[in-house]
Amino acid sequence: MTKTKVSPASSARPDLATVFGLLIALACIGGGLLLEGGKMADIRQGTAAIIVLGGTFGAVLVTSPLPVFLRAMKRGASAFLVPPDHFGATMDRMAALAERARRLGLASLEVEAVHVQDRFLQKALGLAADGVDLRVLREMMNFDADVEIDRAEEEVRVWESAGGYAPTVGIIGAVLGLIQVMKHLENLDEVGRGIAVAFVATVYGVFSANVIFLPIAGKLKSYSRDRGRLREMMVEGVVSIAEGMNPKLLRMKFEALLPSQKTLRAKAPAAVPTISSVRSSTPAPAEGS
Repeated sequence: MTKTKVSPASSARPDLATVFGLLIALACIGGGLLLEGGKMADIRQGTAAIIVLGGTFGAVLVTSPLPVFLRAMKRGASAFLVPPDHFGATMDRMAALAERARRLGLASLEVEAVHVQDRFLQKALGLAADGVDLRVLREMMNFDADVEIDRAEEEVRVWESAGGYAPTVGIIGAVLGLIQVMKHLENLDEVGRGIAVAFVATVYGVFSANVIFLPIAGKLKSYSRDRGRLREMMVEGVVSIAEGMNPKLLRMKFEALLPSQKTLRAKAPAAVPTISSVRSSTPAPAEGS
């Protein structure tokens, strides 16, 4: 059997869509202000930022359990990174495992499971090697996948909650500013200036919700769907290996699960890689990525 070298999954890199999207939004909004004759100093107000950000995250903390909130804050940074491509590497690993199982039997999967870094796939291979009924195996692994996806969705909901609260908290900030303005109606020259400053909090609330919080939630939700497809690929792969499916047919089966831009590359003819080459070149997906 020809040994083929499997290219490792690329490491996480900056998500240019997120970075450029934020820069474009900032440039267009700031540019519009300047074109209307305003100044950037008009919307620089520390008090408004404290009210909006503090009030928003305080409300989110009331809504979400602390562990979920902390996980969501940590996961928010991943919206600025493109996760490594594990689809092609996982397909190569499944094909190599299928070839080995056809030659040496399912019991050989137990040896290979030791070298698998991804705990989800390791568990699935161990169950298959132990001869667990395939229906039971599928139910157990689908349950594990559902739990993992539910946790990711909890983190997404934290950012969605922030996007829902921020505009309302911004209105609260504007009302507080107007209250202070109303106390000094005798000085009419300052009333207009005070009203303008009061509405900065509304700008902060709407901006943070629609340019930061909700877009981050959408990006994390997209990554969560990809993670779910990867778990589905692993479950179906192990079940197919246990059923004795041909490695080439296994690759064809997985093409439907590959993201569209990766499908064309997957259709290129390739020999089935060996276990050793896949093991040395396939990194495990980061937990919760």
